Amino acid sequence: MELQIGSRLKNAWNAFTKNKDPTYEYHGAGFSYRPDRPRIRRGIDRTIVTAIYNRIALDASSIDIKHVRLDENDRFTSVVDSGLNNCLSLEANIDQTARAFIQDVVLSMLDEGGVAIVPVKIVEWYPRHVRVEVYNDKTGMKEEVTLSKESVGIIENPLYAVMNEPNGTMQRLIRKLSLLDAVDEQTSSGKLDLIIQLPYIIKTDARRKQAEIRRNSIEQQLAGSKYGIAYIDGTERVTQLNRPIENNLMSQVEYLTNQLYGQLGITQSILNGEADDKTMLNYYNRTIEPILSAITDEMKRKFLTKTARTQRQSILFFRDPFKLVPVSEIAEIADKMTRNEIMSSNEIRQVVGMKPSNDPKADELRNKNLNQSDAELQSEQPETENMKEGG
Repeated sequence: MELQIGSRLKNAWNAFTKNKDPTYEYHGAGFSYRPDRPRIRRGIDRTIVTAIYNRIALDASSIDIKHVRLDENDRFTSVVDSGLNNCLSLEANIDQTARAFIQDVVLSMLDEGGVAIVPVKIVEWYPRHVRVEVYNDKTGMKEEVTLSKESVGIIENPLYAVMNEPNGTMQRLIRKLSLLDAVDEQTSSGKLDLIIQLPYIIKTDARRKQAEIRRNSIEQQLAGSKYGIAYIDGTERVTQLNRPIENNLMSQVEYLTNQLYGQLGITQSILNGEADDKTMLNYYNRTIEPILSAITDEMKRKFLTKTARTQRQSILFFRDPFKLVPVSEIAEIADKMTRNEIMSSNEIRQVVGMKPSNDPKADELRNKNLNQSDAELQSEQPETENMKEGG
């Protein structure tokens, strides 16, 4: 045991000391943050909008997207072992896993309204080309390149009218939230907003200078006082203006927020993780499904050749229906799935995190609650006799 620990420590030390060159080695541009991460536009990074974007992107990236082969009825038969499938299921590039890549795509699309895959901001549109801002993982910098539309997957937000249109509900909410922030900063800026009425008329330059001296005196008293106390003359009067400002901004924000939730198919319970299965199903069907369909449809159109599509290759997304099912209901669902020959026993075991059984019958689509037919018994009988003779 001591030798193993010593060996491990030696290897760990070697990771820092081996191949150490005293000469300077250039590793490229350095940053204090990941330069490939999508950056939310300023103005919405502190609002509820960011939480909505992030929630949708996280939920969309949790659904598997695969390069698959279909049968003659366009039904999924197998996964194609290809570089595209590796990008969609394992590693998109040196800095991103497949899941982080899809999250990046969706987050950028929701913010910008349209992106090119890999998820980049489209800078300029041309008749048959687009100029995009793309992260170069070799230099660590974002660079602008012009690419043909035929080789770039261009995805537009299917919820563009709600989220990205200048007069859409999302943009109106962003503007109202910005105004509300400005009002809050103004009212909490620490200013007293006082008007001092002096016992004389200020019309001449001498009186103005006298009033300015008096104002500076009160400011110095307040700034130099431990408790912020100042004195004035008995003939002077002070009027305070920093009373609460009455406006309807908050009610407008609440109204627009409710409108946005309804148009996106989102509720507050989805954002805080308390939604039931029916609410989540509605959310996945109205919000997540259109986004993933837009991504996979564009990938099929741009990343699969005509020959590949003729060979019945496609790109599909698969949502695990058991993720939202509580443990108390798994047994009942497993019984119905196996009894109706929808899933095999081993497939059910995979869902609950168990190793597959070695019994060949565990991979059969068969209702085990029914007795076997005479034909099935006769087919198994010769195998049993052969096993006895061999023994």
